[in-house]
Amino acid sequence: MAYRAKAKIRDMEFIQFHPTALYGAKKESSFLISEAVRGFGAYLRNKEGDRFMLSYDERGELASRDIVSQSIDIELKKTGASHVFLDCTHLDIEAFKLHFPNIYKTCLQHHINIENHWIPVVPASHYLCGGIDIDKNGKTSIVNLFACGECTRTGFHGANRLASNSLLEALVYAHNIFEYHVTHEYKLMNIEIPDWNDEGTKMQKEYILIQHNLKQLQALMRDYVGIVRSNDRLKKAIKHLNLIYNEVEDLYKESKVSTPLCELRNMINVSHLIIRQSLDRKENKGGYYNIDNV
Repeated sequence: MAYRAKAKIRDMEFIQFHPTALYGAKKESSFLISEAVRGFGAYLRNKEGDRFMLSYDERGELASRDIVSQSIDIELKKTGASHVFLDCTHLDIEAFKLHFPNIYKTCLQHHINIENHWIPVVPASHYLCGGIDIDKNGKTSIVNLFACGECTRTGFHGANRLASNSLLEALVYAHNIFEYHVTHEYKLMNIEIPDWNDEGTKMQKEYILIQHNLKQLQALMRDYVGIVRSNDRLKKAIKHLNLIYNEVEDLYKESKVSTPLCELRNMINVSHLIIRQSLDRKENKGGYYNIDNV
């Protein structure tokens, strides 16, 4: 929304992926298997049962999120598998239950007993380091528009977020914005905002077009953008995204406003920013990895 209002947006290419989301056939919100489980001694194995992380980094399973996520992605592409496994069978199970009761319980609900079953896991997009560019007072490039939290690009995260920095960021910038407003007068702007006019539009009776384009967008970003990117796939992604964009814009112009349609429109804009700013970056850094920049 800020982008459409011409606010400056930066660093959208830096997406942090959590390496170990529970893999399941059901289309539901991802359940994250904490990285502390690997810190507790769990091993990552591919479908052949090989403990593969030591082939990518001497720290093995204790490598950073970006390295582990990229390594899993390479293994999946190499083997054609849909997921890898987190092996906890060699651990002290009673101690595991004490440290990770929710993970143990959730695995059981998915018919996974970690005492003798490996946990199927796959990386999941987790945090966007970029966003609306702001200064230390939360001011955007648009007069009177302030922002804080996960919609912003503050620079706190650099190119690869540290755990829980988002909470620190939200608290610090919310406080900074408050402090600014109690010591500064805001600029009055004489702008006439017209009433919303949806004459000639109609309420969508079926949401199949929205759902169809949403699924296409999700598949596009997963298959063409993802953890490890390439210029060729990014350029193809732009072409496919333009088709989705044009169809959804036509739908938006002829429909009365609805939450699903607005959300889809916003997601398309965010996808465009991620792809375009990924193509503009010529070096790999933090959470961004392009095979053509090696």
